[in-house]
Amino acid sequence: MGKQNDKLIKNIENMKIENFNDIMKKCFGDRLVNIPAEPVKMDYSKIENIEIDGIDTKDYPDFCDAYISSADYDGKPMTDAQLEQINEDGDYQHQCIMNDIQ
Repeated sequence: MGKQNDKLIKNIENMKIENFNDIMKKCFGDRLVNIPAEPVKMDYSKIENIEIDGIDTKDYPDFCDAYISSADYDGKPMTDAQLEQINEDGDYQHQCIMNDIQ
């Protein structure tokens, strides 16, 4: 086992990899389980062009099935991860839904 570890360490040193995630991807490739990074704090003032889906007026005022389906952040379309992050902020999501129906 010692020679295998030495070989792995030598390979890692030769890769000139900057961070741990890159090392793990190089070593384990597709077998690596993706662990999401900590969400970046969102500057809500940069969010615009918000589109809401799933609005059922019979569910007023909760709109529990409604969600933000797309938006732009700082002029660029938001990723699925960013959309998930703002949809998890119930107060912000509900505010956007109420703005959409008015």
